[in-house]
Parts: sequence; C-alpha cells; structure tokens
Amino acid sequence: MDIVLLAGLWLDGSVWDNVAADLEARGHHAVAVTLPGQGDGNTSATLADQVATVLEAVDATAGRPMVVGHSAASSLAWLAADARPTKISKVALIGGFPSPGETYFDGFPIQDGAVPFPGWSEFEGPDSADLDDTAKQAIESAAIPVPEGVVHGEMKLTDERRYAVPVVLICPEFSPDEAREWIEQGHIPELAKSKSVSFVDIASGHWPMISAPAELARILAQLAAES
Repeated sequence: MDIVLLAGLWLDGSVWDNVAADLEARGHHAVAVTLPGQGDGNTSATLADQVATVLEAVDATAGRPMVVGHSAASSLAWLAADARPTKISKVALIGGFPSPGETYFDGFPIQDGAVPFPGWSEFEGPDSADLDDTAKQAIESAAIPVPEGVVHGEMKLTDERRYAVPVVLICPEFSPDEAREWIEQGHIPELAKSKSVSFVDIASGHWPMISAPAELARILAQLAAES
C-alpha cells in the first residue's frame, strides 16, 4: 500500500527516512512529503500550498493510500480526507488532532513572518522525555521556521464524506483513554463526528519517528494491512 507521510511543524520530509525504509522493507510504498515552507526554501508558502502538495502526492498513488499526519499536520491529513474522501483509505494521526478552530495552528508567536522552533522548554515532560540531548540538538538545529501563511491559513472543510474515512489515533505522549475522553468531552469536534475512530498506543514521546521509528513503522504497516 502507498502510505503518505506528513511531518508536523519545523520538520521536512527527511524526518521519516528511518520509518520509510522500514515500511519499504515490509512491502509498502512510503511517500514522505516535504511540505512547502518546510524544507523547500519557500518562505512565503501558504496552507493552501501545503494542501495542494499533499493532494498531488495522494493523487499520484495507484490505489487508495493511507495518509499519516504528525502533530499539527494531523489537520493537514484531515484536510486531505475532506478533499479526497473516496480516494483515501484511512487517516492515521500521530500525537495530534484536526484543528478545532478556523486556522491551522495558533500555538506559538510569529517572528519575522514565521514561527520558529520555540525551544525545548515548551516540550518538557512526556513530549520529550525519550529524547537524549543529542537528539534534541539535532532536531533543534534542523528545525525550519514555518511561514505565517501556513500556520494562520484557514481550515476550509467542505465535504462531510470525510467523516466516513476511518481514523486511527496513534497516541504517544498521551494515552488512548485520554484521547477518548477528549473526544467525548467535545474538545475534538471533528473526530466526535467521525464514524470510525480507533486508538493505538505507542511508548514514545511526541516524535516517535525519531525516537521509535521501528515501532512506528510496525504500527503503520499493520494499519495499512488492515485497510
């Protein structure tokens, strides 16, 4: 199966290298997308540009791919499901959820037209507990400021057929029980309307593609096999 991989803020497609190699060894075709504004040098990229790039990757697959969104890119994966509800077989969300608001991401301040990596103080605790100092330094040094046009882009969801696309929440720094509770309490309205939501636990922090790539690849391969 084709598996389209979307990284969260500050990351380019290379963050998936180890996961992609493992998926390929398991017989799947991994498509790690480098998003506009996150590794291509386009400092004026918009959310619409990122959506268009993701849809291009989805449309280029032969069958019905699984789309994987990490962190903030969970919203991007959900936008793809909205735009291609009959093309996408499943959406897997790692450590994130579709935005409940009108914009893609509002969590960090804009500096010089972009959102830079805010430093590790913002991710103390379960988010980063499984990363050693070397891994943290590597992530921070490679982090790409995300253009304002991306993070403040409008979430345009138009096709309710997206609710029929199966969703799997891969839960790293939080538990499946916590995720279920957030949905039941109405904090994640898009997933509360979804017809099929399942949960998978992974023993990692917020970046399992870095700290637990083999386990993440195993989970994704199993999800793909179940599609």
